[in-house]
Amino acid sequence: MTTKEAIATRIIQICTQRGMAINALANISGVSPSTVYSMLNEKSRNPGVVSIKKLCDGWEISLREFFDSPLFDGLEQEIR
Repeated sequence: MTTKEAIATRIIQICTQRGMAINALANISGVSPSTVYSMLNEKSRNPGVVSIKKLCDGWEISLREFFDSPLFDGLEQEIR
């Protein structure tokens, strides 16, 4: 799994846990729905930390909580 895939999976995971639609996440985070959807699909190859922070602010969690998941353990090497 790549870092990008782990981030997309984590976004979906948290939304599912909270019973929240992607559009609702975008609204509470002040991020456009197209930005969130691009983070979830192939359009965005490198989701920005500022955008991730805004999503975390919408969920009222820290970046540490977002990245505190086994998804981020043992990720593939990104340098090619």
